Amino acid sequence: MAASESVPKGGSGGGGAPRPHGHLALPAGRVREGLAFAAGAVVAALVLLSSSSVLAPPPVPNIVSVPVPSSSSNAGAASSSPASDAAAAVAAVGKGPRTFYDDPELSYAVGVGAGAGAGQRRWRRRVITDWDANRAAWLRTRGLDGAAAVAGRVVMVTGSQPEPCKGAGGDHALLRFLKNKLDYCRLHGIELLYNTALLEPSMVAYWAKIPAVRAAMLAHPDAEWVWWVDADAVFTDMDFSLPLARYNRHGHNLVVYGWEREVYAEERPSWVGLNAGVFLIRNCQWSLDLMDAWARMGPPSPEYARWGKTLREELDGKPNDESDDQSALVYLLSRHPERVRWANATFLESGYYFQGYWAEIVDRLDGVATRYEAVERTARAGLGLRRRHAEREHLLYAAARREAVRRRDGNGVPGPDGGGQKGWRRPFVTHFTGCQPCGGAPNRMYTRRRCAEGIRRALAFADDQVLRAYGFRRAAPLSDSVTPLPFDYPAAH
Repeated sequence: MAASESVPKGGSGGGGAPRPHGHLALPAGRVREGLAFAAGAVVAALVLLSSSSVLAPPPVPNIVSVPVPSSSSNAGAASSSPASDAAAAVAAVGKGPRTFYDDPELSYAVGVGAGAGAGQRRWRRRVITDWDANRAAWLRTRGLDGAAAVAGRVVMVTGSQPEPCKGAGGDHALLRFLKNKLDYCRLHGIELLYNTALLEPSMVAYWAKIPAVRAAMLAHPDAEWVWWVDADAVFTDMDFSLPLARYNRHGHNLVVYGWEREVYAEERPSWVGLNAGVFLIRNCQWSLDLMDAWARMGPPSPEYARWGKTLREELDGKPNDESDDQSALVYLLSRHPERVRWANATFLESGYYFQGYWAEIVDRLDGVATRYEAVERTARAGLGLRRRHAEREHLLYAAARREAVRRRDGNGVPGPDGGGQKGWRRPFVTHFTGCQPCGGAPNRMYTRRRCAEGIRRALAFADDQVLRAYGFRRAAPLSDSVTPLPFDYPAAH
């Protein structure tokens, strides 16, 4: 069985339900399905969500970056002309202090170089050193050193393969997945980087994330965190924000959904003791070193086959000799010679659904929605929440809603912020691992209909939270039709 098709493993931790291997859902053996989406779908999503007039779209690049609007970008619009702005830009380009970008030895690529023979490639380490000092120097040249905005800045990275999906309707499903991420990023001021290029051709499927995340760190020295999110993961709580202050306070450099007792088991760690489909990694030298070590267990390495055998021998339940990204990360944390260094700065998050297993979530979403509506119907907690407001005020209302559902007097909603197996709070991220919407055939554990309905239900649940600011909601959980919301919803529902 391929790594991306693994089945859920029993066990628990922080809520401990069965959970599958956490890779981008793709069929085994397909060489270029590392990231699943046609480039034309990106243009469609951006046109759909743009507030500007619809123009003929330009050619689609392999990397699409959706910037966060800045209130300061238009501050001087009234006092300057386009001509003077252009002249100032021409005068400024290339004139600043030298930074790491001026180093000809800097490489954005992972450690792979061209081989001597046709079709051959040989491993060549392209190590970046002194990244912390170089990044700090760059921030100083931009007046950003010590800026609180940098400490909280996150760049989300996701993406797909360059070619269309094989599965019928796969591109449309992944367009909706992308729309969901665009909504979340817009509401939370996060920049989204959508990549459709294999930055290292041999690192396909689940391995493709490592070159993309590494390049994003170098391209965004102003971001403290890079957040990888698999294409088939859905944000199902549009209110929840990452607890970055807590991660910063405890010195975590890597946050991944997992369970300590399974990853750090004395006998044999579980190969599904963590889920690598969503992770948050700090932009620092430690992270670059970790990704270098991680990549050396991947397809470009001449030791790739040996690593596959080692992982099967060392990890409990691993079904094959394939070296996959998730098993490799478990090994780095628990068995690698530098495991203490990696483990000490890694946090296995299980306190909320940093990414939840879809099969244990989707059938509960109607009940979750019902309980949130009940909170807003109460006069004391819900009156302010029911007031219509602009979308830009979303985070203010999200904070108020969080306090309302936390109430312990019987009028709240039980469960942790971000959701969990206990209680009825909204799950933060619902991951459709195993459904393989782009590949066309789900894991044998699930029927195609169950996956399709689960995806539609999760996306509609999330979309209702977004549409509310526009005065609408879905007519039914599996309906594509919408209905206007009455004044004072949901009290008037």
